[in-house]
Amino acid sequence: MRLFLQTLTSLFDDPDLLRELYCALEGVTLPPDVPVSINTLENVLFLDFNNDISFEIDGKLVVLIEHQSTINPNMALRLLFYITRVLEKKIDSRKLYSRKSVSIPRPEFFVLYNGKDPFPDHAVFKLSELFETSKDLVLPEKPHPLLELEVKVLNINEGRNEEIVRRCKKLSEYSTFIAKIHAFWDEHGSLEEGVKKAIKYCSKHGIMKDYLEIHGSEVLNMILEEWNTEDAIAFAHEEGREERDKEIACNLLLEGSTPEFVQKITGLNFETIKGLEKKEKVL
Repeated sequence: MRLFLQTLTSLFDDPDLLRELYCALEGVTLPPDVPVSINTLENVLFLDFNNDISFEIDGKLVVLIEHQSTINPNMALRLLFYITRVLEKKIDSRKLYSRKSVSIPRPEFFVLYNGKDPFPDHAVFKLSELFETSKDLVLPEKPHPLLELEVKVLNINEGRNEEIVRRCKKLSEYSTFIAKIHAFWDEHGSLEEGVKKAIKYCSKHGIMKDYLEIHGSEVLNMILEEWNTEDAIAFAHEEGREERDKEIACNLLLEGSTPEFVQKITGLNFETIKGLEKKEKVL
C-alpha cells in the first residue's frame, strides 16, 4: 500500500528541499549552489505504480525515492525498471552505437517506510535476492552477481532514524503528520476524520503549517482518492480470486468430489458450492 505518497511528492517539489533531503538520507553535506533538477516521470503509470520522486544532482547523480507503507520484496526489481525508463528519456539511443562511451549519472535508490508493521531503522534490499538459483543446472556459482541493484530502506516513522529527520525539517514534520493521521484514524475509526484532525492539529502546532494552510483540502482529497483506489484494486483482486475458486470448485464437482471436500479446498461457502453443483447437473 502506498498511502500518503502524493503528499510526500508534492511536499518535496523544490530543488533546495530535495538537496536537503538527500543530504539527510546519506549523511553528507552538499554546497547550496549544487544544481538539483527534478525528473520524475509525470503521468506515467508503469507496472501499476508511479515513482514518487526522481531527481538529478549536478547531472552526476540520479536519485530515485519511493514511499511505502508496506514492505514489498520486489522493490529492487521495480526500481530497475524505473531507472531504465529515466535513462531512456535522458539518453539519445543513437549514442549507444557510437565508439565513444556514454556517460550516465550514478543511480541511488531509497524507500521511505512509514507503515504500522514493525521494521528496523534501515535495511537493504538487493536485486540479486530475487535471482533463480542455478544449482539445479549443476553450474558453478558466480563470485558476485553480474547485475545488481541495492535499495536502502529507511523507517521514517516518528521516533525512528532520528538523526536523519533531525537533518531534514520537512521530513521530520511529515513523519509527525503521518503519525497523527494514524493516531486519529485509530481513535475515530475513520480515515477521513483522521486526516482532518491531523491537519487541524499540525496547523495549530506549526507542523507543515504553511503547506497545510494552502494545500490542506487538496491533501485530504488526495489521500481519500488514493485510499479508495487501493480499495477498488483490492476488491478486484478478491473478485478474481473468487472466480478462480469457483472454477476449481466446478472442476472438482465434475470429477465427483463431495461439496464438503470442495469447501475444504476452495474456502467457498456451502451455499455457493451447492449452487454450482446444481448448475453442473443442469448442464
